[in-house]
Amino acid sequence: MNNDNQTYKVVDFGFQVNPELPIIGYTEKVTNAVCLSHSHPRAQLIYATSGVMNVVVDNQIWVVNPLQGLWIPGNTEHEVSFQKDVNLYSVFIDPSFVKGLPVASFSFDISVFLKQLVFKIISFDSNQPITNSERRIMDVFLDEMALIEPSATFLPTTNHQRLKNVVQLLLNDVASKYTIEYYAEISSMSSRTLSRLFIKELGMNFSDWRIRLKLLEAIKRLGEKQSVKEIAFDLGYETTSAFIFMFKKHLGKTPSNYILESIE
Repeated sequence: MNNDNQTYKVVDFGFQVNPELPIIGYTEKVTNAVCLSHSHPRAQLIYATSGVMNVVVDNQIWVVNPLQGLWIPGNTEHEVSFQKDVNLYSVFIDPSFVKGLPVASFSFDISVFLKQLVFKIISFDSNQPITNSERRIMDVFLDEMALIEPSATFLPTTNHQRLKNVVQLLLNDVASKYTIEYYAEISSMSSRTLSRLFIKELGMNFSDWRIRLKLLEAIKRLGEKQSVKEIAFDLGYETTSAFIFMFKKHLGKTPSNYILESIE
């Protein structure tokens, strides 16, 4: 998180509990800011048509960019940091309309159709009673949200102090090729102990966590429209093909196809 970031004021739409207004849309351009940890009764869909947001929920880091959306149920603590210029789009859902919607936070590949529904809802005037046409669009939006499925693009973190230090070192050097033995030694523990901590605290082993870190960073950079070749080099891969192989193995598609399928 950048120390030059400004504090972004939490908008009040998430706190408006009103069944007569099932869904409220909101958009704004935000630059280099952080929205400190908070929660609100309304569930929220976060999306960005340009720029990148990092969202922290329950010791997990999520990246939100033009390729993905993030779902946050109501009353869930979360913190959002906006990197550079972000065209933010948010949709807030009243507690009385969340039945059938996901009960846990996750990122997901956002469809072109769902994007268009978000844009349409944001164009509605929340200061006026909703029309029958607007309500039908909201119903379709809720139906679509009930169908979203999580993608493997979150990164678990931890408050365990010794492991937290290792995690921070890895976050600071995504291209690092050091082994678990190296990080264990500088943390004054055995590699076996460090390996057990990764599984216990993060739910995955050292290698899988580091691959997830690289995937998350790759998705972030793809959202910033960096080239595949540049991303591969910056993440420490010897060749572009090695990076593409890793990406496809874990996400089921090449980086180029990942971008193409997310274009409106």
